[in-house]
Amino acid sequence: MFSLMGPALSFLPDLAVIATFTVAALILIVTPGPDMTLFLSKTLTQGRAAGYAAVGGALFGCVLHSLLAAIGISALLAASETAFLVLKVAGAAYLVWLAVQALRHGSALSLDEVAAPRRPLLATWGQALATNLLNPKVVLFFVTFLPQFVSASDPHATGKLLFLGFYFVALSIPIGLGLVAGAGAFARMLKTSPRALRAFDWAFAGIMGTFALKLLTARAAMG
Repeated sequence: MFSLMGPALSFLPDLAVIATFTVAALILIVTPGPDMTLFLSKTLTQGRAAGYAAVGGALFGCVLHSLLAAIGISALLAASETAFLVLKVAGAAYLVWLAVQALRHGSALSLDEVAAPRRPLLATWGQALATNLLNPKVVLFFVTFLPQFVSASDPHATGKLLFLGFYFVALSIPIGLGLVAGAGAFARMLKTSPRALRAFDWAFAGIMGTFALKLLTARAAMG
């Protein structure tokens, strides 16, 4: 049957997958964490230019994570579909752990940093890049989250992994820039509204738990 997608667009996941990924990614992006802490703290202590530089560094880190994750996961898939499925199940367990940690310990947001001496924007960009690249949780996140949206039997898995990784970065751009633009108001809202933070925590935990349950249920039905 003729496919409207065609071979040139074989890297695109199904619309249903893109829609699900979009919802999940948006919740993950707006959930407070180390990157958001860096964006807001740099903006509040050194100005918006520093905040935008931090956003740029962190997003470049995510681009590199996407590339490395897609290459590594694709190599694993080429070596063994069984190993790929083991990765997905292990990833589901990790997502459950992230959900539990979010509910137990709350959002990883801290804006109590003392104003630091103003640094060159390039140095701020590099700090954000290093923070992102050296964070083991970010590495594990990309390695365990992206595979949940591709099938071991998909011949175009590599392209789809790359697309989803870069799509995640694209979704992060306007949100990161928006956080910097409204840093003061956003920081006050988070500090003065524990319910808002807990809402982020529950949404994050719900997304992680849903994907893990969906995968484990699917594997059980196949077994």
